[in-house]
Amino acid sequence: MLIKLLVLQMSVAVVATLVAAIMPTLAAEPSTPGQYAGAAVTVEKAKQRCFNETIAFTGVLVPREEVLVRPDREGLQVASVTAEVGDNVSNGQVLAQLAAADGSGSTDVRAPSEGIILKASAVIGAMASTRADPLFQIVARGEFELLAQLSAKHLPSLTAGQSATINVIGVGEVGGKVRLIAATVDGMTQTGQVRIFIGKDARLRSGAFARGVISMGQKCGVAIPLSAVLYAADSAIVAVVVGNERIETRQVTVGLMAEGEVEIRDGLAAGDLVVVRAGAFVREGDRVRPVLATSPAAKR
Repeated sequence: MLIKLLVLQMSVAVVATLVAAIMPTLAAEPSTPGQYAGAAVTVEKAKQRCFNETIAFTGVLVPREEVLVRPDREGLQVASVTAEVGDNVSNGQVLAQLAAADGSGSTDVRAPSEGIILKASAVIGAMASTRADPLFQIVARGEFELLAQLSAKHLPSLTAGQSATINVIGVGEVGGKVRLIAATVDGMTQTGQVRIFIGKDARLRSGAFARGVISMGQKCGVAIPLSAVLYAADSAIVAVVVGNERIETRQVTVGLMAEGEVEIRDGLAAGDLVVVRAGAFVREGDRVRPVLATSPAAKR
């Protein structure tokens, strides 16, 4: 019995000692400077940068100009054909020969322009007619352009002569310039035609699919990481750490995007500390401990 009593007394003494050691620490935590200051969040300073403003498009290659070759008069029969689809022809080159059915004479069909034979319907023995399909269809001078459909909202921003970079399937990248902008838009799709001149290139084929961008110049302003922007139903929001290390949520106007960054046209200033990640997990007024994205702690 005596032994049990001694053990109990020792246990009580140990517990008392531990409580005495812990209590001063707990009591000091709320008032000790540098102690817990909220959840750590990775932040980055909003900065100034320039974005290239571009308009993306898709389309198909078409001849810049087509020349249709028909007989001069009725009643002639195709006697011979000396050109076929894909041939490069020169101005004045003989493409076919037509003969009168009664054998009274013949006439040559000549190319009215240099270019590439796109289509040919001339068949030996067939009657040639001015009312039928053309005997030959020529891509004048071998020049192609891109026929693209662009959203109506982009059309007012375009002007003839603007540069474009085009990637043609099976060919690669080629340069072009805006040549013609539609004066009307499709009422159903709200798109308008834009013709982008490319020029002569033996690799190009009519009907080939292509995509590209039109350069509109540069816009410079405030930029932040794209991951810092939270999108709601009708707005974009960014969590900002203000001077007392509290969260302040701001509604922003988003602009151009490039390389993982986004232009902020309204709502932020250069130097503002924005929450790069986990912005969805903090609320207005939350106390946080900001860690710059470039610091070793943020990289761990």
